[in-house]
Amino acid sequence: MKYPSVASLLLVLSLCLSCGGADSGRQVAYSVSNDTMQDQLPSVITGIERLPDTVYPSAGIVRHSVYMPDTTAEGLLSSLVDRYADTPGAFTFRKGTLRNADFVGYLDTVPSEICIDWVYKTPFDTVTTKYGRWGGGTGWTGQPLYVEWPDSCIRRFNTSVSKREIILGSLDRQIHFIDYETGQASRMPIPVDNPVKGTISLDPSLNGNLYVGHGVPAKGEFGALVIDLYDNCVSHFFGRDPRALRGWNAYDSSPVRVGQFLFRPGENGTLYKFLIHAGSLSLHSSMTYTVNGRSPGMEASIAVYRNYGFTADNGGNILCVNLDNLTPVWHYRLPDDVDATPVLSCEADGVYLYVGSEVEHEGVMEAVFAKLDALTGREIWSTGIPALRADVDEKHFDGGFYASPLPGCGDCSDLIFTNVVENTKGRNGSFVAFDKHTGRISYSVGLRCYAWSSPVGFLDSDGRMYVLTADCGGRVYLFRGNDGALMCSRQVGSNFESSPVVVGNTVVVGSRGTNIYKLSIK
Repeated sequence: MKYPSVASLLLVLSLCLSCGGADSGRQVAYSVSNDTMQDQLPSVITGIERLPDTVYPSAGIVRHSVYMPDTTAEGLLSSLVDRYADTPGAFTFRKGTLRNADFVGYLDTVPSEICIDWVYKTPFDTVTTKYGRWGGGTGWTGQPLYVEWPDSCIRRFNTSVSKREIILGSLDRQIHFIDYETGQASRMPIPVDNPVKGTISLDPSLNGNLYVGHGVPAKGEFGALVIDLYDNCVSHFFGRDPRALRGWNAYDSSPVRVGQFLFRPGENGTLYKFLIHAGSLSLHSSMTYTVNGRSPGMEASIAVYRNYGFTADNGGNILCVNLDNLTPVWHYRLPDDVDATPVLSCEADGVYLYVGSEVEHEGVMEAVFAKLDALTGREIWSTGIPALRADVDEKHFDGGFYASPLPGCGDCSDLIFTNVVENTKGRNGSFVAFDKHTGRISYSVGLRCYAWSSPVGFLDSDGRMYVLTADCGGRVYLFRGNDGALMCSRQVGSNFESSPVVVGNTVVVGSRGTNIYKLSIK
């Protein structure tokens, strides 16, 4: 095989990362063969090798079916590179394909104060749905996106935009755009008919695609859509799928791009693989599956390492799927529903997956947090924490893990952090640090209220890690990572279900109601 020069490969990379146009749209839609330049990029430039097309015995319990309407486009991923690693901002839930919240937050000094820099207010939607009024602000997981637009992109917009912009989906049935510096609207909101609970996703090629999923039906069609930010309009819609094994077609999962494809798990029990075009998508293939005759829905976002994707569902099933052909590689089961996104961690002795379960069903009395070998599904350890489902009037509050875990770094590289809803003393919860190697709880700090929001980290100049988290009572906390000492806390909002995005020494995070906050750590 004749390989292209390094200079030509770098040229292709620069085109793939440029701001779209017809040429870059064709680049991401290439079919793949052994002789294409796209297929050579991983091996020539990065040395990334594909993981094997293997099926472990644990996957035998999974009965799956792959539907492939597009047989003309090769399913092999054209690149195994994490396209989000070098984007100018945070473009998806927990920033990248590993879902490890590698936001690289930094502090100049030992922190002692949480300051409110600005408050942006969304409208409060009064439309009554079958599931109540959703109001405004953001729900779970609701992480804002942050983007620093290159000048070449700004010139393509047909409206004025801010150089540094926050983008988020709201319960008020709109997509909002906020100037990161001032907290003012940076452009007009885009209506999407139905409330958005999950985290939206911006295509890392900067082709203008913004991927949005509806959370609950309110008005109009209910499903998943693409917004073309350059034309400022909804350019693609994917509604009810007659081949889905479940009828609930919500999309709380934050989709992720790998190679030329977008992967989107659905609460209809289907994993979708879309071929990406500038401004639109086309369905390449989809996978439905059952475990013991049941087809659960997926609310967690998919994590990706090379050509393996990792999903979690309402039945407690953790699946590793070969993304080249949508074939299950291994299966692992937790004792209850899993909504929190699994997180990948590349450690000295291997690649591992961390994931925790909820407490929702009768007879389940503890939430389980587990560490798995990501390549084989082998359990390294699992730790149970007593937790309950709390029933209050006609509402219920499930226990367990809604927050996605945060791998430690700096002086906390041996720890992994998360929040657990215990409901053992009312609606209470804790911030917990686990030892990565043993699974033992290094410490647990009680919060004033349970927390669904995922923790985020900061490092100071001496490599000390601090962790910020927020609870469903509206309080924000900053802990010293190595021992859980509370550095400071502040009552800010009314209900933080959403996860923050980190920019330098600041976070932007939304609350239920109407308010979106930019907070700085000083």
